Amino acid sequence: MSFDVNRLYQLLPVFYRVRDARLGAKVLTADDKASIAQLTVELNGIINQDSLEANSLRNLLDEKQRGPLKALLSIIAGQIAVLEDNFDQLYDDQFIETCAEWVVPYIGDLVATRGLYVYPDADFSQRSQVANTLSYRRRKGTAAVLEQLARDVTGWNASVVEYFQLLATTQYLNHLRPENKSVTSVRAWDTHEKINKPFDKTTRTLDVRSIENKSGKYNIPNIGIWLWRINSYPHTKSPAYKVDNTRYKFNCLGLDLPLYNNPQTDSIITHLADDSNVAMPIGRNMLTGLDKYYGDQNKSILIYKNDKAVLPGEDGPPYLNDLINVCNLSDLLDPGGNIIGWANTPVDKITIDPVLGRLAFPLIDVPAKVEVDYFSGFSTALGGGEYGRGGTFDAELKNIIKVPFESPTIQNALNDLTLTGGIVEIHNNDYYFETPVVKIASGKKIELRAADGFNPLLVLDGDLIIEGGDNAVFSVNGLAFSGGSLKIPLNTTAAGDNKLHSLLIEHCTIVPGASPQIGPRASKAAVPALVVELPDSVINIEASVTGSILAVDGANISVNNSIIDAANATGTAYSGLLDSDQGASLTIKNTTIIGKIYTLVMNASNSILYAALKPIDAWATPVIAERLQEGCIRFSYAPFGSKLPRLYHCLPGNAELAASVKPVFTSQKYGNAAYCQLSEHCTRQIRQGADDEAEMGVFHNLYQPQREQNLRARLTEYLRFGLEAGILYAS
Repeated sequence: MSFDVNRLYQLLPVFYRVRDARLGAKVLTADDKASIAQLTVELNGIINQDSLEANSLRNLLDEKQRGPLKALLSIIAGQIAVLEDNFDQLYDDQFIETCAEWVVPYIGDLVATRGLYVYPDADFSQRSQVANTLSYRRRKGTAAVLEQLARDVTGWNASVVEYFQLLATTQYLNHLRPENKSVTSVRAWDTHEKINKPFDKTTRTLDVRSIENKSGKYNIPNIGIWLWRINSYPHTKSPAYKVDNTRYKFNCLGLDLPLYNNPQTDSIITHLADDSNVAMPIGRNMLTGLDKYYGDQNKSILIYKNDKAVLPGEDGPPYLNDLINVCNLSDLLDPGGNIIGWANTPVDKITIDPVLGRLAFPLIDVPAKVEVDYFSGFSTALGGGEYGRGGTFDAELKNIIKVPFESPTIQNALNDLTLTGGIVEIHNNDYYFETPVVKIASGKKIELRAADGFNPLLVLDGDLIIEGGDNAVFSVNGLAFSGGSLKIPLNTTAAGDNKLHSLLIEHCTIVPGASPQIGPRASKAAVPALVVELPDSVINIEASVTGSILAVDGANISVNNSIIDAANATGTAYSGLLDSDQGASLTIKNTTIIGKIYTLVMNASNSILYAALKPIDAWATPVIAERLQEGCIRFSYAPFGSKLPRLYHCLPGNAELAASVKPVFTSQKYGNAAYCQLSEHCTRQIRQGADDEAEMGVFHNLYQPQREQNLRARLTEYLRFGLEAGILYAS
């Protein structure tokens, strides 16, 4: 900024500055003087005096030595900075590339872009469709502009198919289409894998049913607009899960999950999308073209063996096919149905199965360490990952200890910050075989976080204990946990009273369900993700995935944009420390809970409470709030007959609708790309049942119904007269 506190201070006469410095020195305490001396020593020990660290220390010294006049000027300088930022933003708001999101519809009005709305907390922008409006109009009526329009309006990968091109008809001799054959080859793998999918090139006979309501496709006026709701998310140098000395899985938890491609998108679409331009699973036959997907140049897959990338070059075979093979590595079963190994054990090459996310090494080449680059699929940035989370970090905390560069273990770093508070920041994607005990002094805060671009896994061998003094705060951001619970005990390990004030969990995954064996840590049955024994504690969960929660009556728990999963609808997702005890007060918003709930007081908004009773169950109903005179459930789904406070626009509403109006998920299995995604076959009342007509549940902020509605509204302007468009979902 132009007028910072030091510049304003220099404008004062020297007489006032000298007097102010003397007054400041008089009020310094012994602790202040010791702190100033320590900061001075640290500053003098820095070689590069122009570094960020040196400037930060100078600012701290300046703050501690300020007199009353300079302290006043610092407040004035802060207000001037606000004005300067506002003036700068007013200039930026004149351009679509730099304007604030709320300005986008107003600039859109200038070029007559219709159907623009501001969606709070949405993870997509309408900036690109305003910027490209004139370009759309110059190419109006072409398939390419429809594809770009679909991508810009929805924020999803898109592909446009002109179905009249795929009709098996008698061809005009001046316009032959030799690829349109009336008989399909039974030998072409790519044909069979793509049947009834976006890139299906198999010709069909005429289908006169409407494409708009998805009842038919192959007709002369029909245009299909395929959208991918699943995105690809990177995993860089992630530890491969070790099955034995030669067999590994790409997923660090040992899940069999398909590998996704890294979609290559263009700012301006000049050709229709193919399978390399959209986020989709890589098939075995697709991967036979290794050069397209495997490598270190922004490709989708890369294997590291003993810290070295497996690539053709001077030290090995010159061609990729000489190093890596692609085949089916599915399980081999004995006559009793027991797994005895994997099929197609490699002899002399590394073998990859992209459908199951597995890789195997030949017996003659056993690696000591295996890491992988790959992409997985999911609906949105949730539960931690390499996506940007910098905006959720605590900017006021100053002490940062970087693991493993400045501290070898998380526990050592936490111990160093017990008295002062600060940040433990992890800078890799490795396994951490630790079970830390967190101790925080009164009035201090510790943030345990993964640095932006990393998502490490803590493999616990018990409960991660969190203790603190009065008003102590602990925050976790961007980590994954397996094998244990995060626990706030009533008493500390030293038999004192635990006085921790609050716990914040953001962009984390506490793996629901059983934990597999990982390295030296044995497999474990499912345990609660979070155990809260301390009354009056405050727990906030944001953009995370967790297992079940046990919280004592008296605590207060808020969950936002998250998933709480008891692994099945009849399990207990939320209760007191015992299954028969009522849990702490619960407030949820835009959240999906799978499992039964028993709480003291409940407030819910735009959420899905998906629960059911066992054939023989001690619970009277699947969801119970003990105090019916407190709380409110609004625009949410809960099983009919649940014991809840007043309901406002909730589903199913009555017994007649209970059987038909209920959530239908594409997948309820943790790890699947479509985990907790509402299926296309889910009733519209739930898919558009939130207070703003978005869907209920964890993916509310994706505003999927609004994206589709906006696209339909825009298509009327750019679709050629006489044609009909249908919006279809590829994922």
